[in-house]
Amino acid sequence: MMSKNANRLNFRMTDETASKIERWYQEDNCRSKNEFIEKAVNCYADMLAAGESTTLPRAVQSAIDSWMKLFEDRIASLLYKQAVEMDMAMSILLQSLNVSEEVLRQERAKSIAAVKRTNGQLRLEQKLRELESEAWQD
Repeated sequence: MMSKNANRLNFRMTDETASKIERWYQEDNCRSKNEFIEKAVNCYADMLAAGESTTLPRAVQSAIDSWMKLFEDRIASLLYKQAVEMDMAMSILLQSLNVSEEVLRQERAKSIAAVKRTNGQLRLEQKLRELESEAWQD
């Protein structure tokens, strides 16, 4: 790893740091302590350049990235299937009923408010109670 024109640097380190170098340089398949220190400095400098306060090993990051890609693909597939089913249901419903655009706008406003109020945690039973309550008040 060192070339003829390598820069020499003398520095002091704690006994603990020296022990870490001694322990890990061969474990990392480095030919020398110098190679290990150079790799460590480059890794730390890359981390600083990336603006990260912590860093994950490449293998862990790669595993997380591939898992997230699989998760993203699965969610996208499920959302697509749900959109198809919803479109079919809306088409059948609208073909069966005579609903004006004004009624649709009012129902959209009610639905938006309901989703916001429940933070998206809607249940059919809850909606049925609301509709029964509205019918009773009319």
